[in-house]
Amino acid sequence: MKTAILIALGPRHRATRTFLLVAVSATTLLLYSLYSSSFSFSHSLDVIRSTFSPPARIRASCPPTAWAAGAWTPKAEYTLPSRVDGPWPDDVIVTRPDDMRMHSPADALAFAGFEGCASNREFYWHLASDREDIWDRWPGVTSWQWTPGEGCDSVRPFSGPAIVKDLVENGGWLLIGDSVTENHFFSLSCVLYPHVRATPDYSAGGGFDRAWPQNLYLNASSPLIPHLKLPKDFDIATTPLVTFRRVDLLLEQAELEELYAERTKGVPEGERRALFSEEQFWSLSPTFYVRELFLEKAPVAHYSTLVISTGGHWTTTLMAGFADASARGGGIDGVLDFFGAAMTRWAEQVQEMLDDYARTAGRAERGTKQVVVRAYLPGHEDCHDEREPWTEWKPFVWNWYNWGSIGEFNQLFEDVLEKDSNAYPDIHFLPIDRPALLRPDAHSSGDCLHIMTGAGVLEGWTHYIWHYVTRELPGRIR
Repeated sequence: MKTAILIALGPRHRATRTFLLVAVSATTLLLYSLYSSSFSFSHSLDVIRSTFSPPARIRASCPPTAWAAGAWTPKAEYTLPSRVDGPWPDDVIVTRPDDMRMHSPADALAFAGFEGCASNREFYWHLASDREDIWDRWPGVTSWQWTPGEGCDSVRPFSGPAIVKDLVENGGWLLIGDSVTENHFFSLSCVLYPHVRATPDYSAGGGFDRAWPQNLYLNASSPLIPHLKLPKDFDIATTPLVTFRRVDLLLEQAELEELYAERTKGVPEGERRALFSEEQFWSLSPTFYVRELFLEKAPVAHYSTLVISTGGHWTTTLMAGFADASARGGGIDGVLDFFGAAMTRWAEQVQEMLDDYARTAGRAERGTKQVVVRAYLPGHEDCHDEREPWTEWKPFVWNWYNWGSIGEFNQLFEDVLEKDSNAYPDIHFLPIDRPALLRPDAHSSGDCLHIMTGAGVLEGWTHYIWHYVTRELPGRIR
């Protein structure tokens, strides 16, 4: 595979804190455009030591509402240094300022500022570069960065190695959600590359199941390892730093059917419709993914943060028991009401398991396991006609699927968690959906819901969640 080297990017002026790293060796030259001032993948010991220098122990105040109140701004321009020692390698295509366009699907990596991605699951689909007819989106689609709202100036620069260090030393992330959360996992595999490796290996061919767990492990050849403090029982080969599990509804089918039966017990047996249609979905019980995965200890697991998101599959086509062609949204109000009850039950179960863990593990473990709920997001109609971010959200014309109600799902989930601040102290709702809502241009090539890796939306989720769990939560500054 040839490597595309980006010489210049960013057609606009409004410099922020973007910087450039150039790594040169006898066999390759890599130039990285950096998102929000840092994708620092340099193998230089000086850079590593700088990255890992002790941070000031001052709590940064950037709540999720402040982060989401920002805007998409153009990245700063930059150019390649005027002199580079040694010839260009034969296998490198140099993308020059007068030819700033895509030549192959792999060029998306250079435009995004990635050296590579550890995951090989639907590789170019995730990068959204698998359709040549819309390659005109580059470099524009990767020339924007999210500038958060007021009060967020103290947020640390985005740094792959610094995130790796935190995941190793303080606990990894367990991602639970649908295929949009899988988008997030793939992006993480690029942000953290080359310091992580991914499983499973999808390049071998054959079939696959969306229920397969996907993992990122510390790469045994990473130059960061001498600078990391590996926890007790941490095994480089078997202890995951990040895991994704496909769980569309957060509760498994039997649990939801039981809740549905409870709520419809007054309906005559002959009039009660089945909750689910034949539409396929993937789900697991929190008893499994919280108690048996999230709360497991090294070397099997080493998680400190459970990242949750749901909403996309709560539709009247899947939950046909609520379908009503004469009602608003085909019966979406019934689904919303059921969603609120289901998320209440989910939160009660999860907090109870966290409380049991803290009681069993001891006082020192209280607060070391936290759950963050990322607000879900709808897609954008006619997204492939868009070529830049919006400044304000534009309402739907056709209201496909349940997109017009996603904001209501988010509000219900937030209300469940916020109505009693003492009921769920370890579960936190993050309303950080606005950056994605303003990026109709940043979708995958095949549909208008899934999000491309490298445009800054998914990477922004990683940046803020990393900030939130290490700076905003009480007692977790690290």
